Amino acid sequence: MTSATAGRVRRSTPRVRRTGRLRRTALPYLLLLPALLMELLIHLVPMAMGILMSFRQLTQFFIRDWSRAPWTGFDNYSLSVDVNAPVGEALLRSFLTTCAFTLLSVGLCWFIGTAAAVFMQDAFRGRGFLRALFLVPYALPVYAAVITWSFMFQRDNGLVNHVLHDQLGMSGEHTFWLLGDNSFWALLIVSVWKGWPFAFLIVMAALQNIPKELYEAAALDGAGTWQQIRRITLPSIGPVNQVLVLVLFLWTFNDFNTPFVLFGKSAPAAADLISLHIYQASFVTWNFGTGSAMSVLLLLFLLLVTAVYLLVTSRGRSTADA
Repeated sequence: MTSATAGRVRRSTPRVRRTGRLRRTALPYLLLLPALLMELLIHLVPMAMGILMSFRQLTQFFIRDWSRAPWTGFDNYSLSVDVNAPVGEALLRSFLTTCAFTLLSVGLCWFIGTAAAVFMQDAFRGRGFLRALFLVPYALPVYAAVITWSFMFQRDNGLVNHVLHDQLGMSGEHTFWLLGDNSFWALLIVSVWKGWPFAFLIVMAALQNIPKELYEAAALDGAGTWQQIRRITLPSIGPVNQVLVLVLFLWTFNDFNTPFVLFGKSAPAAADLISLHIYQASFVTWNFGTGSAMSVLLLLFLLLVTAVYLLVTSRGRSTADA
């Protein structure tokens, strides 16, 4: 090999290395590019448009060309948070109803799912069948499941009243489950029924990482079942539970499909969740400006709760590690 050829080879080697390094660096971003574009088109652009709409008096008179809607500044936000006005009072009542509903639903979903997962931890005959059976509510399409529950909650022909009143004789008259105060409990039952299998699935997966030797050692030391759950099971799945509770909270607080399918466009006051309330303010009364302002306020609230929750849980983990 001549000296000139050797020089060209030495000069081309760093260039080839830089090209290979550049390809390796750019490849992850190229793979993420389709997802980023879909996120931009499906979430970020509509979110930005919704924020812009919240500053306009966008009613049915400006639907054809909403850019002609008058600019109102923060008037829609002031109207939404004014609890002395009908709009703000109704939004506050819906917000409090949603908070109570979310706390009960998330708590029951977590408790039932965790209890079922702990019960399924030990092997026994029929465990595989029960695991598959428990996941049926989570696997069913939401609309099919909720429509089935709506038929079951019918006053005269529903299965729930047939069992409670006709079979068990709990009271003489059939209950209106989809009207009045009972609508809250009907919505809660449906939400827990279709939500707890997700908690069961996540906790069941987390329990597989706990060594059985810990339970055997605890049993030799005289620890009972409840002591083993409290001292071994719950601390071991703590990080998983933190994520699980946050996901259940966000899903439940933003749940729109369940109340919409169960009650229609307008839910009873006792079951007026904020997602359905915003939909009614936007698409029923045709006041998109106020509805957009309510949506932005809801987004800010959820971001605040998520940030505080992550901060508290991260500090808890740091203290435990220390």
